[in-house]
Amino acid sequence: MTTPNKIPQKDAYKLVLDAIDGGIFKPGDRLVESDLAERFGVSRTPIREALQRLETQSLLARDGRSLIVATLDHNQMTELYAVRAELEALAARLAARHATTEEVRVLRDMVLEDRGLIGDPPALSLANRRFHKQIHLASHNRYLVQQLDLVHRTMALMATTSLAVKGRSKTALDEHQAIVEAIEMRDEDRAFGALKDHISAAFVTRLKIDSLAVASA
Repeated sequence: MTTPNKIPQKDAYKLVLDAIDGGIFKPGDRLVESDLAERFGVSRTPIREALQRLETQSLLARDGRSLIVATLDHNQMTELYAVRAELEALAARLAARHATTEEVRVLRDMVLEDRGLIGDPPALSLANRRFHKQIHLASHNRYLVQQLDLVHRTMALMATTSLAVKGRSKTALDEHQAIVEAIEMRDEDRAFGALKDHISAAFVTRLKIDSLAVASA
């Protein structure tokens, strides 16, 4: 029986994961069992199990005896973007083949509505994730969606969004528009290429962010 006012044990993992994904816990932050148990209103046992699972998934790392939110080094980031580009592009190809008329309409509306968020990087970052998730779902391939969910969880280990770079928001939304148009036209090759180019452009922006951070350190 679930204790009143307590979150079910099975949700402890999702609670911690969502906090990392939402930027509440950032790369380098130390996660303490007792603090997390108090914060989320659960016992320490499910929190401990959640942290072990997140460590196995490389979302947490060891710092002595403590667990901290992991940080991606240059090679890890490069590997992540390489995998993301291929999987996202495949999702776009399958969406061009399988997306319903209603799903395409939702994607089209998202791009239009998201243009109103230019100048608000945090809000646009969330909108960007919703847009990509919608393409994943429109692929109608559950196994691909599962793999992309893992990729996007790992993306949360990047402390900043490339959409905060001047001019990137508008360009990214123009790229979204091109992706949606290709999906709507049922042009699988064009959708694949447009999505892959979009991820490549985001990666270039990310590399520039990191190079500036190194230069100013």
